[in-house]
Amino acid sequence: MATTRTETTPVNYRTAAGGTVASTVPVGAVYAEGSPLDWGASLVEGEVVLDETVAPNAPWSAVVRTGHVLTIVDVGGNQSADCLIYSADDPEERYSVPDTLAWQGNAYVRTGTVLRSNEGRPLMTVVANEVDRQDTIGGACGKESNTLRYGHHVMFQHGCRENFLTEAGRRGLGVRDIVSNLNWFMNVPVEADGALGIVDGMSAPGRRVAVRAETDVLVMVSNCPQMNNPCNDFNPTPLRMIVVEPAPDDVDARSADAARTAKEGA
Repeated sequence: MATTRTETTPVNYRTAAGGTVASTVPVGAVYAEGSPLDWGASLVEGEVVLDETVAPNAPWSAVVRTGHVLTIVDVGGNQSADCLIYSADDPEERYSVPDTLAWQGNAYVRTGTVLRSNEGRPLMTVVANEVDRQDTIGGACGKESNTLRYGHHVMFQHGCRENFLTEAGRRGLGVRDIVSNLNWFMNVPVEADGALGIVDGMSAPGRRVAVRAETDVLVMVSNCPQMNNPCNDFNPTPLRMIVVEPAPDDVDARSADAARTAKEGA
């Protein structure tokens, strides 16, 4: 099993205003020796405008421009990537779980799902997906929820909420801006009686999801540090974030495929 750094030495990040913000979330966990890693590539062809690695346990954010496509690569497999999305022009308009689910009438995020804001407007669309379903009801871990679920001995284990707060601080946002999130690559089945559970994932090294920006958006991701349930295969691994400006023909083809898939699933 992997070993994870647990010291609380602050990690300093640069803010948009030129200052720094500190986080005690350990970054760069040591995953198990011999872990298979597949760094993949963009799911959509086009000119690469951003290509970055997110270390285990680390936060990440970037502005994705209208029409550009973000591919998230699950490098080590079954690594939850908690995600928040905001309008880049007005962060008070942000991703909404209830609006997204109500508009599509489905509890899962799949190819064709339109990720909607609290104003009901499209923020991003899932244009390609190599995992059967993506989660948007399981929420984000944090030191308070870890303590409640797993006991006081884990209260020092900061989680995605702390990553979100750190990254939000870099972007001029705060605690009021942290809302319910997406969980790329996490498996949260909904049972017949409505019960939820976090179980073994359905992803694998190199599996990907691609989302197209329908407006300029700020995408914020926590490479989940959780070690008390299977959402990270008990082995936190890197993520790769690739943003491309697609070729027009590829955009048109994938848009048609996504619309057809959404219509069939309605």
